[in-house]
Amino acid sequence: MTDSRKPSVLFVCVHNAGRSQMAAAFLTHLSQGTVEVRSAGSAPAGSVNPAVVEVMAEVGIDLSAETPKVLTAEAVRASDVVITMGCGDACPIFPGKRYLDWKLADPAGQGVDAVRPIRDEIETRIRELLTELTG
Repeated sequence: MTDSRKPSVLFVCVHNAGRSQMAAAFLTHLSQGTVEVRSAGSAPAGSVNPAVVEVMAEVGIDLSAETPKVLTAEAVRASDVVITMGCGDACPIFPGKRYLDWKLADPAGQGVDAVRPIRDEIETRIRELLTELTG
């Protein structure tokens, strides 16, 4: 691929502590640097959900050092694709961006047994997205 500009994806959920963290981690891991990845929340939590950290560690991805980040208009503006996961109207809309809304169960307050299927669904969607982005 001779295009030096990498596609850019922003994952957004309310707390940036579960779904968006898993999605960003999978895309970062699977794209091996070919995609610029961001995640943010409209009302970020204080830390990443411990069950999310645990289930991602099971597949070899370490989220223990990640922290939830606040959603900014700049992050949306800098991204080609914005994928929301339950943030509703909190996500600013800019012309020329591709918006996707992934309906996923919320891992907040759930144990690892409930979070694993969410993780697996996110991984499947990320693999499909990566195929679209990189052809």
